[in-house]
Amino acid sequence: MITYSDIYEALRKERYSEQIQNLGKNFVQEVSAYLKEKKGISEKSGDIFSDAISKTKKQFENAVSMFKELMLRRKKKLLNLAFVAAETGISKRDYENMLRFEKEVFDEIMKSMENGDKKLTQLLNGQEEEVKKKNKFVVFLEDTEEFLGLNGEKLGPFKKGDIANLPVEIGNILVVDNKAEAIEEEG
Repeated sequence: MITYSDIYEALRKERYSEQIQNLGKNFVQEVSAYLKEKKGISEKSGDIFSDAISKTKKQFENAVSMFKELMLRRKKKLLNLAFVAAETGISKRDYENMLRFEKEVFDEIMKSMENGDKKLTQLLNGQEEEVKKKNKFVVFLEDTEEFLGLNGEKLGPFKKGDIANLPVEIGNILVVDNKAEAIEEEG
């Protein structure tokens, strides 16, 4: 089980190193268990002037603060690594020291940067971006009861003359059923 000193030491190492430090794959779960335990002790009602309870409460608050700072420093390093990796590649050691969720975030950032680079290259080569419309403005031709959207979200009810910005698929269905009319956007 992790201790207050372990959290402090992890933060100290992260502060004074440029590389992401290896925390162990269960670090976050162990910190969670530690914090839960300390919070339980610090919330016990009893002698509010008890030194043990007040010390535990302070230790809990400090541990939360240290953990937040640790994660913030790792996020900053992750972003910096993504920037460097996009230009030069990433060190295997840095990637191995990331926690599982950090690797997922890093991979998503890299995909986004690659997509941005592709779009930039297309624009530089004179290719127009294809913009897919996700929503459609419609004006209702009749009163329409509440209905479920594609993701199960409730839409409506709508009255005759109401204007709504709906997903294209739903807008098309309403137009085909003569319940609404599409509003053409100028652009």
